[in-house]
Amino acid sequence: MQEVYTPAQIAERLNVSTTTLRRYEEQGLIPEVLRSAGNHRIYTTVHLQAFITIRSLLAGYEIPVVYEVMRRIKEGSVTEALWLINLQLYQVQEEKQRVEGLLTMIRQADFRSYKNRKLTEAMTIGKVAELAGVNPSAIRHWEKEGLITSTRHPESGYRMYSVPELRKILVISSLRKTIYYIENLRDILHDLEAFRLSKIDRSFQVALEKLNQKLTFQYRGIAELMAYIQCLS
Repeated sequence: MQEVYTPAQIAERLNVSTTTLRRYEEQGLIPEVLRSAGNHRIYTTVHLQAFITIRSLLAGYEIPVVYEVMRRIKEGSVTEALWLINLQLYQVQEEKQRVEGLLTMIRQADFRSYKNRKLTEAMTIGKVAELAGVNPSAIRHWEKEGLITSTRHPESGYRMYSVPELRKILVISSLRKTIYYIENLRDILHDLEAFRLSKIDRSFQVALEKLNQKLTFQYRGIAELMAYIQCLS
């Protein structure tokens, strides 16, 4: 006979509220739940593993990704769910390579090209956004916060960015997920302008450590996900 659990038992085990468990159920993330004669939820071992998987995945993946993966599995589209997870792993690898590449770039006093593209002292917001891999709106926000500056094209009035400002934008785009406060970012940019590389290096090492930690959490989530898929088979 399969072991059964109450919502309170699973909530205590996972250190979450029963409301959280109901939300996962309402979002269609777990298998259908039977009810007792008294209309109480009856969770099984499969449900327990589903909840464990959700909580583990959330430690390393964004909420929309986790929800989509769990829904795909519920629908029986296991392979599609695994490809979604694989894409996330690839993106972490890309981000790691990007951060390492930017750290190498920052150490270069002579910064004339990036991604095999020649840089100029008057680049449009569209060009620097493309090079940094961010939306133009993010660059406008950072300028509003006083982190970067631009000049205006004398004829069109468009924002134009110099190479030093692009360097700042690249740093912000790489550290924004690990350096949470604007003032801390501003200090780092001052270090960049003064070419105090030791402090910049430490900030990038923190960013790389965060990516390493994220990768570990992602693989822990994958282990629970595979256990869940095994429960369903």
